[in-house]
Amino acid sequence: MEPPTVIIVGAGAGGIATAARLAKREYKVTVVEKNEAVGGRCSLMEENGYRFDRGPSLVLMPEYFDEVFHDLDTSMSAEGVDLLKCDPNYRIYYADAAPLDLTTDLAAMQSVIEAHEGPSGFERFLQFLVESGRHYNLSRAHVLWANFPHWFSMLRPRMACNLLRLHPFESVYARAARYFTSHRLRQALTFASMYLGMNPFDAPATYSLLQYAEFAYGIWYPRGGFRTILDALTRISERHGATYRLSTPVSRITLSADNCRATGVELSTGETLTADTVIINADLIYAYTHLLPPTRYATSLTKRETSCSSITFFWSLSTTLPTLSAHNVFLPSTGEYKESFDAIFKQKHIPANPAFYIHVPSRVDPSAAPQGKDAAVVLVPVGNLGGSNATEKQTNAYWAAIVVRVRQAVLSALQDRIGVDVEPLLVSETVETPLTWQQRCNLDRGAILGLSHSFFNVLGFRPKVRHPQVKGLFFVGASTHPGTGVPVCLAGSLIVFREVVRDFERRGKGVFGVKGVGLVFVLVVLVAWLWPVDWRWV
Repeated sequence: MEPPTVIIVGAGAGGIATAARLAKREYKVTVVEKNEAVGGRCSLMEENGYRFDRGPSLVLMPEYFDEVFHDLDTSMSAEGVDLLKCDPNYRIYYADAAPLDLTTDLAAMQSVIEAHEGPSGFERFLQFLVESGRHYNLSRAHVLWANFPHWFSMLRPRMACNLLRLHPFESVYARAARYFTSHRLRQALTFASMYLGMNPFDAPATYSLLQYAEFAYGIWYPRGGFRTILDALTRISERHGATYRLSTPVSRITLSADNCRATGVELSTGETLTADTVIINADLIYAYTHLLPPTRYATSLTKRETSCSSITFFWSLSTTLPTLSAHNVFLPSTGEYKESFDAIFKQKHIPANPAFYIHVPSRVDPSAAPQGKDAAVVLVPVGNLGGSNATEKQTNAYWAAIVVRVRQAVLSALQDRIGVDVEPLLVSETVETPLTWQQRCNLDRGAILGLSHSFFNVLGFRPKVRHPQVKGLFFVGASTHPGTGVPVCLAGSLIVFREVVRDFERRGKGVFGVKGVGLVFVLVVLVAWLWPVDWRWV
């Protein structure tokens, strides 16, 4: 019997992990990717000895990475992936206070907490970790490994019993405010909602699980850059027979004559590839609106709330900036914290004094820059390409003017807070904007993390891993269940893998399958019981 054939559109984290799982199952897997390298949003940029992570720059929740490799009968270390511990986790720079380090060293954290909260503050910090740890463990047990094919899937007894314990109807910031009186600590322990591209004043409190993950498991960086993890998964999938076709854009998903089953993909060259199953790892909204026939559901997706976008500066520096840690967060003044997020997520424009993040990979991995020099990635969250001026945002001229203003704000903040004029130290600079993300990764509205994680965009309300009308068509990645972020997409690869395997097993058992035959038997018995027959005439 011929092995089932699968085409995966997109070589992002979810697509590669799904390819590896299916290839290990001896499915014949082909991955088609529009860009010249695997990784999707997890790509690398290299220039004159400097290396930059374009997307994720740290490994959070490492157990999710370990589990994928374990399922593939190997490990990260066996595949040459070397994780380096980042300590501190972050260095927080305030506009109106001294820097603050967040670390997994609880003795050091006690001093930090008590300096802002007083002698009783550390006990409240530990209580906060207990709650956020509960969010982490409940989400892991009932959400991240489970499929939610319908909204009423949320009524499963265990899920329903624990829903309120996840505090989905309070915000991350409001929940943190129950434990901390210091505005600076509230900010330091809530900004991580930006991992989801969300406003901490709107993100469900469930996502304080991110803080637990940081303090319990730490933050890590893969030697050689984040993409080394996906390169390792790619090699594993190829060992099991998967094939990758890079620089191969897809123009549409091909369907049966009645539009009820996926049959393959048509490439931009006109070539058609056929398969039993198609899995889309491209941006979900883009897939529904550009790769599939138009539907009312596809239109509704374009109206859903999405994450923010970003302006990113990639700086090659002529020297090191030893004041900076590997991960640095620059926050606006206390009075501007909420307003800055409102500007990004509600008005969808640029705050007057934007918050930003600087990743210095060479601080933990010297191979990221020439000796005695630093590579630095400056990420400034900005509104996506939606909003009242969406048309204007589609022009390069609009973003050129914005980049000049944002760049000056970043340079001024660095001058004020670390005492260094960085501009003369720049050897080279590359800039990416929301338009770049939209064009390079086909991201709807340039939203770097896909659909939002607001309550009505998660669980049973989030787009499903299985297309509701087209058989043999599945989705994996940021905008489908279980959600965004590399560890979550890796968890999603297991959900999709199980659904695809179940789909083929059902096909192999004919129209009814074992369960179907059993159901027919039960119905016959029930009819006979409700409608007695005079067996003398039979």
